[in-house]
Amino acid sequence: MSTRIAFLKGHGTENDFVIVPDPENTVDLPPAAVAALCDRRAGIGGDGLLHVVRSAAHPEAREMAAEAEWFMDYRNGDGSVAEMCGNGVRVFARYLQHAGQVTEGDLAVATRGGVKAVHLAKDGDITVGMGRARLPEGDVTVRVGGRSWPAVNVNMGNPHAVAFVADLAQAGDLHEAPPFSPASAYPEGVNVEFVADRGPRHVAMRVHERGAGETRSCGTGACAVAVAAARRDGADPAATGVPATYTVDLPGGRLTITERPDGEIEMTGPAVIVAEGEIDAEWLADAVRGRA
Repeated sequence: MSTRIAFLKGHGTENDFVIVPDPENTVDLPPAAVAALCDRRAGIGGDGLLHVVRSAAHPEAREMAAEAEWFMDYRNGDGSVAEMCGNGVRVFARYLQHAGQVTEGDLAVATRGGVKAVHLAKDGDITVGMGRARLPEGDVTVRVGGRSWPAVNVNMGNPHAVAFVADLAQAGDLHEAPPFSPASAYPEGVNVEFVADRGPRHVAMRVHERGAGETRSCGTGACAVAVAAARRDGADPAATGVPATYTVDLPGGRLTITERPDGEIEMTGPAVIVAEGEIDAEWLADAVRGRA
């Protein structure tokens, strides 16, 4: 391995990521390495890591290579593998534009949640086709302190529990994952969103992301929130035949979510590259040994 590994830092509505460009998939990134890089005090710091690999070079993405040249090998901040990250896809696309790999217009990005259609607009915003939501049946409850709320079970390629509250402060500090029941609803854990109304088709949210704690933003979470709000408001596009668009305010910024009558969901928002540099491979090896 080279003694230096290139990296960048970026964010989408302040959901921030370490970006490791590795087109031929030659950089070894075990969970301990990812956790070290995402450490906000001893590493670079980030909610997650975007490993940028050509689809043809990654065993999990080769079957998607004909549709999408690039694979977003996404990891949570604790090093665990995740299916999909909506803000991450926007930052991933912005990196490819920054690196001269793509220009304004349409782009396909392979993820563990499937191939995502991306559009880089002239005004700087990036729209990601997030696919369709699934709403598994069964009641779900989430708890914070001595309070509990019913939650809507929404799957956006990753699992979400959406709870509507009167005040976002009721969610507490969200450092720890809010307990939920039944346990069988989310055998591998869940992202939990707490949502308060701000106006017609306008909500605000806070989120505990599985494997990352409370984050400033969560793209799939914002989509799940918009879907849950549309069902609550009687605005299910499949039933009305009319697209439903919600403005979703997050601690780190604002996203616009549109669900079409065919069930496809689009998320639009900003993405920024803020820095680039080199990781010292010797430091990273020592950090990994220290976490063993």
